[in-house]
Amino acid sequence: MALNKRSLWAIGVILLILVADQVLKIWVKTNMYIAFIDGHGNDITITNWFYIRFVENSGAAMGIQVIGKLFLSIFRIIATIAIAWYLVFLVKKRFQLGYIIVISMIFAGAVGNIIDSVFYGVIFSESTPISMATLFPPEGGYGTWLHGKVVDMFYFPLFSFNWPEWIPLVGGSEFEFFRYIFNIADASISVGIILLLLFYRKTLSLSFEKDRSKD
Repeated sequence: MALNKRSLWAIGVILLILVADQVLKIWVKTNMYIAFIDGHGNDITITNWFYIRFVENSGAAMGIQVIGKLFLSIFRIIATIAIAWYLVFLVKKRFQLGYIIVISMIFAGAVGNIIDSVFYGVIFSESTPISMATLFPPEGGYGTWLHGKVVDMFYFPLFSFNWPEWIPLVGGSEFEFFRYIFNIADASISVGIILLLLFYRKTLSLSFEKDRSKD
């Protein structure tokens, strides 16, 4: 496939997101202690609503645990291959550049987290609240292939409050917005999906219609 304007933009967006994502993850992994189980300690304060807090998760985006780690890693790889095929199709069919960039963002985010899942267990020693990880430790990594933990760090507790006691189920408990901790790859996927739903739903449908019409 010739490197036309659309393919160059797609490659550029993917490389930019991947490099930024992995550089930050490696820096955090080798320069910060992982947060304690209760989520406190070892933060870098940017503002009173933005912190760098190092956590790891073996589940889906933003630490949401859903299914087994090995199955999730394999599913991510298969899904990413499908997105890569779709992206090549869009470039070949000369879809609008904005749509290609959005799909490239989603693809790059997926690849970014796959790198953690596939490689990090092998190339890093374990991170703890009292010891930093080492890259390529002589004694080997903390896990095996496909069992690495995804590194997250962006924490935005914009505001919090306690629910009134009279509210069923949640009364008296604390509510915090936004409590999820995420990384650049997660943000790339989320922003890409939001842009897709807001501006490119018709283009998405049209792309599948064009794909079916070639059969």
